[in-house]
Amino acid sequence: HFRRHKERHSVARGFSVAVAGASVLRQAQLRFEAAARRLELSEAERELLGSPRLELHFRIPVRLDDGRPRIFSGFCILHSDALGPAKGGLRFHPQESADRVRALAMGMTWQSAALGLPLGGCAGGVICDPHGLGAHETEALARGWTRQAGAALGARRLVPGPDVMVGERELMWLLDELETLGGARAPGAVAGKGLVLGGSRGCPQAAGYGLVYLLREALRERDLRLDAVRVSVQGYGTVARHAVQLLTQLGATVTCVSSWDAAAGAARAFVKPAGVDPRELEPITDRHGSIDAARAEALGYTVLPGDAWLEQEVEILLPAALEQQLREDNVARTHSALRLVVEGAGSAVSEGAAAALAARGVAVLPDLLANAGGLVCSYFEQVQGEVNYAWDADEVLGRLDLTLTSAYQAVSALAERARVDLREAALLLAVERVAAACRARRWV
Repeated sequence: HFRRHKERHSVARGFSVAVAGASVLRQAQLRFEAAARRLELSEAERELLGSPRLELHFRIPVRLDDGRPRIFSGFCILHSDALGPAKGGLRFHPQESADRVRALAMGMTWQSAALGLPLGGCAGGVICDPHGLGAHETEALARGWTRQAGAALGARRLVPGPDVMVGERELMWLLDELETLGGARAPGAVAGKGLVLGGSRGCPQAAGYGLVYLLREALRERDLRLDAVRVSVQGYGTVARHAVQLLTQLGATVTCVSSWDAAAGAARAFVKPAGVDPRELEPITDRHGSIDAARAEALGYTVLPGDAWLEQEVEILLPAALEQQLREDNVARTHSALRLVVEGAGSAVSEGAAAALAARGVAVLPDLLANAGGLVCSYFEQVQGEVNYAWDADEVLGRLDLTLTSAYQAVSALAERARVDLREAALLLAVERVAAACRARRWV
């Protein structure tokens, strides 16, 4: 009876995950189609850029620590490499799906192009819950994904990097497996790895810091200062932690962060109106960003249900976890003080929610810019790996600031000229750049 119930639950859960992934992909496709119509792309250009160029779907067998075999499903998807080698994140998540990875790969193409980088877009994923896996099991999974995708990988082909629950540890295993398969060292073939194997200084902070650099520019246009705003953050992984760290250093008041409570199997919001202190949260946060709720309460935090982060009285909302976190069905719960939403995660704000926010005068700093710090730094890491020369952290972060500031100014200028919002301007700029590369190659 228990086994039948578990199987029914797994089927239902798998169906809901597939539907969610399909929704994210469909939204990405609709946004592209709208941009393509506005840019008057040809039918061939729309067909080429509207779907992936290459997809790998595979099964990864892993022997668990207790001796049982288990088979995991994995994906490696290339959307476009018209502008250069494809770059994108690898994520391990129980709600992963092929459609979600397709959407992420497409988003990486547009993000690289919006930033003016000579890169295409790809993404990878494995359906698993790393919280339930030991180190040896996770290593076997990372190496298994690499063996299955190996022929597509390389510094001049497809470069995986960090994403949800995949960090430098997993990426170093991935690099070692890839180099073993290829019989040569290839430090430029993987981004986000540790310094000991050719990672870039400044990369751990890049995604979170880059988000703050862009927020600074957006606030400047609105005559606001970082030290005069309150922020509520969804997520407390690598991106969110470093963003919170820099925000507090620059004087912003972060009143709430949320994270996944692994013990309870649910998200929790941790609220402190006087300001979250990342130093006191550090020792009670695990490597996946899960905060110990009992210990947080002992430190004076109010622990609320996970979605309470969007109800806080703040000027800035910063969703930095998963896609579709502000939607038509919950956007009305946001506070009237809200001025700006920063998409620290890809597709964090649905089209309907963005429209509802715009009607209230609330701007959205789009994911193509806001969560691009990691991509820019991974590009820097690839460059350093290819020439076998390392920059110091200040140089990396300085170059990151210049790159993101320049990209924001270009998108903001286009938004003003075309009388569109930042989301549409960033996508229009990106799609036109990729389409131009396809035309130059005579693919269309």
